[in-house]
Amino acid sequence: MHLHRPGRWLTATLALLVLALLVVSLMTGPAQFSPQTVARALVSDQGVASIIVRDIRLPRTLLAALIGATFGIAGAALQGLMRNPLAEPSLFGAPQAAAAAAAGIMAFGFAGALSIWVPLGGIAGALLSVGMLVAIAGRRASLTVTLLAGLALASFAGAAIALILNLAPNPYIALEIAFWLLGSLRDRSMEHVWLAAPFMLTSWAVLAATARDFRALTLGEDAAASLGVDVERTRVLVVIGVALGVGAAVSVAGAISFVGLVAPHLVRRFYGFDPTRILLPSALTGAALLIASDIAVRLVPGAIEIKIGVVTALIGVPFFLAMIFHERHVLEDSTS
Repeated sequence: MHLHRPGRWLTATLALLVLALLVVSLMTGPAQFSPQTVARALVSDQGVASIIVRDIRLPRTLLAALIGATFGIAGAALQGLMRNPLAEPSLFGAPQAAAAAAAGIMAFGFAGALSIWVPLGGIAGALLSVGMLVAIAGRRASLTVTLLAGLALASFAGAAIALILNLAPNPYIALEIAFWLLGSLRDRSMEHVWLAAPFMLTSWAVLAATARDFRALTLGEDAAASLGVDVERTRVLVVIGVALGVGAAVSVAGAISFVGLVAPHLVRRFYGFDPTRILLPSALTGAALLIASDIAVRLVPGAIEIKIGVVTALIGVPFFLAMIFHERHVLEDSTS
């Protein structure tokens, strides 16, 4: 029982942290506002302050929370499904595939940036990528096979993006897409929120429906099946849930990586390494990480705002390398 109590306190703390970061995000920018000003600007007409808070800061803040939570819960679900601590959407090409599909739709004029077809295309690309990974890696794939399959899919999606940029009929659109692919929440509106939020919320519900199965899957797929878990159904639901969330997130914010890897590992040790119980904390941690990153890019001085995808990569790559070294030492200790 003592393992569960710290987890409950941490979940409550993470929820409060997300709320605090939401307020700080609404306060942060070239025009500094107090919490009282932000509150009044949200509920009543405060002139310029209301325009800045409601039309500029609120959409990017909400998107940061939604997208961060989506990547956090998607990473935790993939790790639970594959029983692999390095499982994460960007390592398997899901964001890259979603970005390639969305970029193709915009580059060749099939639909505008605010069309429903952009997130639908992103979802289709992510669904294809994650589905192919599960099919290629197989039921009992090793870490090496899984990572190699993911690398191949991510590389293919990257090559598809480069091809799309080369073939784009309008060079200005190609340049705009190239910057969009770096990941950014700047200049997003409530239309982007209403466009992507339904898909991300549906993704959370689908992944939450599989949560109890992950505990049984830690014993292996055969043991889970003997306990009544429909392994194939769980696999399909996770693929669909990850594709819905990642596809919608990438279609409105570009490629944002490593949040799904970092978030579950930051909270796992506090929950007894139970994959079922880390879904909600991972979502909260992912939201906190992305909101904090978005606040950071607005505080860094410069003529051009740093892309948030660059910040998450700078945080995530060292974290990923540290995990690789940790896994190597664990393997060496177990074989010595």
